Amino acid sequence: MNTPKKILILENDIKTAKTLRDGLLASFPDVRVIFDVSAAADEIRSFCPDAVIADGGIAPAKSISAFCRELNALSPAPLFLFAARAHSAERVRALNAGADIFWERIPDTRELTAQILAVWRRYLTPPPADGQKKALPRQIEYPGLFISLSNYSVFCEGNSVEMPPKELELLYFLAKSPNQVFTREQLLDHVWGYDYLGDARTVDVHIKRIREKLAGRGAWSLDTVWGVGYCFRVISSDSASDVPSVPSAQTDSV
Repeated sequence: MNTPKKILILENDIKTAKTLRDGLLASFPDVRVIFDVSAAADEIRSFCPDAVIADGGIAPAKSISAFCRELNALSPAPLFLFAARAHSAERVRALNAGADIFWERIPDTRELTAQILAVWRRYLTPPPADGQKKALPRQIEYPGLFISLSNYSVFCEGNSVEMPPKELELLYFLAKSPNQVFTREQLLDHVWGYDYLGDARTVDVHIKRIREKLAGRGAWSLDTVWGVGYCFRVISSDSASDVPSVPSAQTDSV
């Protein structure tokens, strides 16, 4: 099972940032700190963190909930937020806007590490279906590609591919309906949920990251259908398992 490796800290206090970074490096191999919120977007896109820890005070011109929505639009990673003196209504809005955990004061790094791992396990563990004690295996296989939603793993050309949960869920959703075209809005609804407040660009960012990680596309490809959305195109679906045969859609590869 995937485990978090890359942690991004958004903090404008040097002492706090150093304490967090040094403590988290004991459990996570790559921990980075951003002190300037204006540089956060570029760093998140290039770093692709597995978890984001943010001081709500780093973006004083924004509301905390708006800050959460921006971070969620940039990354599917779990978001851990802390802000001193935030009142109850602000904390509720932040949690509704995408924060996974909200602290009034940041815990010590041992507790923080445990909470990151606990939230990550929930991200990777799909809930059992109603009336079932155990969810049935959910996996799809194409030539050179294996996707499992049971243990959140992806293998491409025999190599394990690290993917945050939302990237994997998006890939799985498209691959289980080969050659079917989905709009960005449909993908947001099915993968992120109807109450997600991000915009359609979130889908574009995730598709770009998935394409960068998958190589050796011969029998299948992740295509853009210009003016519509995306589809998982299969040249021949004879080798795919657990997937119905669907008529081919006219697409343009990117």
